[in-house]
Amino acid sequence: MSVATGFAGIIALFLLLALRVPVALALIAVPVLGIAWLLGWAPAIGLLSSTPFSFVANWTLSAVPMFLLMGFLAFHTGLTGGLFDAAKAVLRRIPGALAISSIFACSGFAAVCGSSLATAAAMGRIAIPEMVKSGYSPSFATGSIAAGGTIGALIPPSILMIVYGVFAETSVIKVFVGGITIGLLTALAYSIVVLLTCWLRPDIAPPRPLDAEKIDRRRAILDIWPVLLLMLVVFGGLFSGVFTATEAGAVGALGAILISLAMRRLTWDIFKTSMIETLMTSSSLFIIGVGASMFTRFLGLTGLTGFISGAVSGAGLGYVELMLIVVVLYLLLGMFMEPFGAMLVTLPVLLPIFKAQGIDLVWFGVLCVKLLEIGMITPPVGLNVFVIRNVASEYATVVQIFKGVIPFLLADLVIVAVMISFPAIVLFLPSLMN
Repeated sequence: MSVATGFAGIIALFLLLALRVPVALALIAVPVLGIAWLLGWAPAIGLLSSTPFSFVANWTLSAVPMFLLMGFLAFHTGLTGGLFDAAKAVLRRIPGALAISSIFACSGFAAVCGSSLATAAAMGRIAIPEMVKSGYSPSFATGSIAAGGTIGALIPPSILMIVYGVFAETSVIKVFVGGITIGLLTALAYSIVVLLTCWLRPDIAPPRPLDAEKIDRRRAILDIWPVLLLMLVVFGGLFSGVFTATEAGAVGALGAILISLAMRRLTWDIFKTSMIETLMTSSSLFIIGVGASMFTRFLGLTGLTGFISGAVSGAGLGYVELMLIVVVLYLLLGMFMEPFGAMLVTLPVLLPIFKAQGIDLVWFGVLCVKLLEIGMITPPVGLNVFVIRNVASEYATVVQIFKGVIPFLLADLVIVAVMISFPAIVLFLPSLMN
């Protein structure tokens, strides 16, 4: 074992990432070269040849392409198109109804998507033009949708949570259930931000309710029956124990196909587009996962993970100090890396520490995803902000969108503080499944 080689590997990894080397290639190159340095080329090539199959063949990971396919089909066939109108119909009398409706519509879209980028893009196209037309400042309108999109990774089915569960060797379903509470809490906190803005800055967010006469409430609510049916089948079976997370993905994909066929919205072109997007997204996620699995084995071989765990225990760091380090780490990484890569770069080092400290890995999974999603709206590489910029380029610049997300970022930090102070908020629902 060589702890020094492990440290050198981590430094090399971040240097490669700083040089804009793709995350997957950096994660693969470092362990291959590191093991070749320690043991020779034969073990290094053996790791390179065996890890891709051993990682991808994990049964739980087959849920990833299934949930992705469900989300892409629901989006391209328009099954989620009525969510915004339904939210407006229910929340029409509340000040800031359009912004709050868009946030809760993001929550509903997340339940059939699992991706914050897709959630932000879909809702941005629908909600931003209407919000600007109704008197919202472009900065606040775009910022609220960019922030609302982060709920996509908190409400199950979350792709980040599935991969976390595999790496942490913990229950994906329990992480899902813990994420529901924080996803809804996030939506509520964002809604409070909108209400406060309407009260303090009516020039930015007009407080007047929506014109009820222009909303066909019955039709708006009936239009979301496909999404409600899909959610009922998938989550009802998942949380009742009828099928596993993996089986839930397959049921969800099949359900999306059958519902869209029944509504005569599924064409061959839409199906082909959805399949291609599913394959491309899955392959990009899996190759990063393969690299992270190799990096984990490399760090274990060098003895670095055990060394760091022992050092943290010996340093006598308390719970608050350890959590502060983790929060700062993920907030910094979120400024420069996409969430999937940031998570898989850090888990090989952090998981052994938390296991040694006795910290619940279900709770940490939800906290980790929440912190990673904050990175989606922080400068300079807030991916949700750039997605919103692409779909609403005529309304706001990147700087204006980043300005618009500031109050929502503050709300996110409050939620993180609450999660750390009261872990039971996350763990209450998962504990009922024991």
